[in-house]
Amino acid sequence: MVDHLANTEVNAQRIAAVESCFGASGQPLALPGRVLLGEGVLTKECRKKHKPRVFFLFNDILVYGSIVLSKRKYRGQRIVPLEEVTLEPLPETLQARNRWLIRTARKSFVVSAASAAERQEWMGHIEECARRRLLATGRPRATEHAAPWVPDKATDICMRCTQTRFSALTRRHHCRQCGFVVCAGCSRARFLLPRLSPKPLRVCSLCYRDLAAQERREEAEGQHPGQGSPAAQPDGPAGAACAASSGDYDSDDDDSDEEREGGGDADWPGRVQFYAEGVSWSAFHS
Repeated sequence: MVDHLANTEVNAQRIAAVESCFGASGQPLALPGRVLLGEGVLTKECRKKHKPRVFFLFNDILVYGSIVLSKRKYRGQRIVPLEEVTLEPLPETLQARNRWLIRTARKSFVVSAASAAERQEWMGHIEECARRRLLATGRPRATEHAAPWVPDKATDICMRCTQTRFSALTRRHHCRQCGFVVCAGCSRARFLLPRLSPKPLRVCSLCYRDLAAQERREEAEGQHPGQGSPAAQPDGPAGAACAASSGDYDSDDDDSDEEREGGGDADWPGRVQFYAEGVSWSAFHS
């Protein structure tokens, strides 16, 4: 690792350069003891299509965002605490290579690297940083993670009823519990998932039944409900009212936020000089 870089001028310059690229839309990243280990462009599998995203790996967080302007400006900043991260390599296919799943409690998503060696390097660094963070904080490794969303193009029919065919007029929706692509009729219910949002979210009919049954069991055992609440709503007018108050629309996922904030994705060459002359920089510091 690069603990020797903590609180050094060169590390401060690198972090300041990243902050500058995100501008006022980004959160401050400089903290005592925080080290920027490396950066790179990975392909993030979003719900509608795959998109290039710039990633920055620090010793305690993973930061990513959309590429906006001429290698100098990013938006849609996302910050992922590394102690919450679990990685899972994905099998190779003819259409998709060098992929892995990044799991967290609030969001899980798939990324891919340009080569197998690059994937191995990214995964190795992230896992080592996450291991060190867990040791430093004394927290156990997370066991509950958000389900990754099945991409829109993965299916033309509802993955629950298997009857409804999607079209320009029949929209796709995503269950926040299982990540399946479902039709409106199979996802009218809303349920409170505290690890994802303080407001009830869209879930499919099967997940709603399972979550409601789990909540009833916990209440019968005298436990505090683990996920649901009286705010959980079934189909019908009450469910519709809850949906309106929750602001839960499929367009509110992170991918759409990134599109709204970041605009179009710029072309990105393989090697980019981010930092001022005289500042040593590579994909990963040693």
